[in-house]
Amino acid sequence: MNASPIAFIGLGHMGAPMARNLLGGGFAVTVFNRSRSRAEALAAEGAIVADSPFAAVTPGGVVVTMLANDAALEAVALGKLGFVERLGDGGLHISMSTVAAETSRRLAHEHAARGSQFLAAPVFGRPEAAAEKKLWICQSGAAAAKARARPVLEALGQGIHDFGDDPGAASVVKLTGNFLILSAIEALAEALALAEKNGLDRHAVASFLAQTIFACPLYQNYGRTLAARAFAPAGFTLELGMKDVRLVRAAAEAATLPMPIADLLHARLLSGLAKGRSQLDWTAIELSTADDAGIAPPA
Repeated sequence: MNASPIAFIGLGHMGAPMARNLLGGGFAVTVFNRSRSRAEALAAEGAIVADSPFAAVTPGGVVVTMLANDAALEAVALGKLGFVERLGDGGLHISMSTVAAETSRRLAHEHAARGSQFLAAPVFGRPEAAAEKKLWICQSGAAAAKARARPVLEALGQGIHDFGDDPGAASVVKLTGNFLILSAIEALAEALALAEKNGLDRHAVASFLAQTIFACPLYQNYGRTLAARAFAPAGFTLELGMKDVRLVRAAAEAATLPMPIADLLHARLLSGLAKGRSQLDWTAIELSTADDAGIAPPA
């Protein structure tokens, strides 16, 4: 068994398979999730279930967080029964959530004041990639934090890419990537609508594009989803997509940067939320494209 005990907090669609991979990698893992049933599902695989974030961590140990948003991350770290005080001197917090750069910097400051370290390490990949240890991980923070985190990250992903010492840098990289993914989804949705309105089979067009000029996983995987309009169950909800676009737009405004495509994506997501699609996959923005085109999706 790996000698480093790990606290893993956040067992949603991404966190649960990630925690399971750490257990399979020989780590001693204590888990916490707001909905206890998700944590108890891992107990049969060797995880210890904690009653709070505070109780989950070992002083001077390692804690991994994979949470839905900035508020949830700050609550488990700094809120009532949060873990920052207990982690204390010599501890390491690996934050793998998609959050604002300023949230990562603020948490790094709070940890440093208590003698612990913070590493931003957000990931690219959907739940199936998490289960198969095929996540792409971008990291930023102190060199010592990266060295200590490496065995943990190697048990979770297929590659680690470094973006320097600023703990907010990896968070910015994650936002740029999610912006590009959602932009590709919107472009694909519009392209397939154009094909369909001209009498072409959307599956055939998506397959052709993904095998030729857009032969990459993003267009292949999302192209299949969009062609089939397979928006449930969600791998990444439309509601979470809106959270990320809001973070992108806030970062752009702080940098005095116009991002007109981000504004369009915000409108698409807002339309989806208004129509009750929050728990569909974020690819369901295609339904707004279909609405605008007068295309009636199959019942």
